[in-house]
Amino acid sequence: MDGDAETVRRILTESGDTWAVVGLSNNRNRAAYGVAQVLQRFGKRVVPVHPKAETVHGEQGYASLAEIPFPVDVVDVFVNSALAGAVADEAAAVGAKAVWFQLGVVDEDAYERTRAAGLEMVMDRCPAIEIPRLHD
Repeated sequence: MDGDAETVRRILTESGDTWAVVGLSNNRNRAAYGVAQVLQRFGKRVVPVHPKAETVHGEQGYASLAEIPFPVDVVDVFVNSALAGAVADEAAAVGAKAVWFQLGVVDEDAYERTRAAGLEMVMDRCPAIEIPRLHD
């Protein structure tokens, strides 16, 4: 249920290039920082979403998904599992096409709600690991 290979491929190649990365800040020691760099290298626009609303990798940050003044295609979630469900619900509310829960982020109920809302969903995977595989 974490997202089969076809779902991973669709999100990375067909869902769009604007990725909101929830939990992304200028802390270089956090996984989100490096994953965002990889996404940018593969042509994705990375929009930081963090309470500090910092500019990261040259992109203006926002405190929440609702504050982003343009459409977001994919919401990449780097918050702990206890908070991830609310982020998935917010992603559906803002009209995202897909939600990606990072490695270690698991919420089965959020997965079911997100899929029922018509969004693609991957859970407990990392796009920085998956996207280079599509370009080999």
